[in-house]
Amino acid sequence: MKKPTVAASDALPAWDGDVAAARALQARLAARVRLEDDYPPLRWIAGVDVGFEADGTVTRAAAVLLDARTLAPQDEALARLPTRMPYIPGLLSFRELPAVLEALAGLPRTPDLVFVDGQGVAHPRGLGIAAHLGVVTGLPTVGVAKSILVGTHDEIGPRRGDRAALRYHGRTIGTVLRSKDGVRPLIVSPGHRVALDTAPGLVLACCTRYRLPEPTRLADRLASRRDRQDRLPGL
Repeated sequence: MKKPTVAASDALPAWDGDVAAARALQARLAARVRLEDDYPPLRWIAGVDVGFEADGTVTRAAAVLLDARTLAPQDEALARLPTRMPYIPGLLSFRELPAVLEALAGLPRTPDLVFVDGQGVAHPRGLGIAAHLGVVTGLPTVGVAKSILVGTHDEIGPRRGDRAALRYHGRTIGTVLRSKDGVRPLIVSPGHRVALDTAPGLVLACCTRYRLPEPTRLADRLASRRDRQDRLPGL
């Protein structure tokens, strides 16, 4: 995978229990997020998600590589690391990102775009896991979350493609997007090198029969062990 653009030790220091220091680091890293389109022609898209094993003591991250033209899965990688810290609201990326980085490093190609199951800039300090991942690696990233962390929005219609801006403290931080007729909407927010207005279209283009886009849907299957195995069917 592409070499990190920020030293992992700087962006993911060893956890010492200092919540205030972690929040201050988030604010500094958030200043490095770029919300303009700066990604190459899409040939390879990755999806990443995280689950836990052994009563939460092991963090299990999954990365799936897809052909951007067909959305067919091409390869996958799993990483298991000791869980480094407890769950603390707003600091999820510090808990999960080390395993995500290891899983991405296990893919045979560097993706042109990464979909992350979680928030991008739709976060109290503008640094959800998708944004944190983008700043660390330099890769274009988009957060695709199943629920709102912060912000409010207007009502949206029931049809695929209906959407509304997600706003927080007077700023637009993402999009509430209906990815399939009648299903609960997704929360889409760019992480890095993707514009706010572009992110929903990228996600919708990767949605097929399901509520979730294929990259994170497949990563979720591996991370959650929904298939009770360590490989996707056909790979």
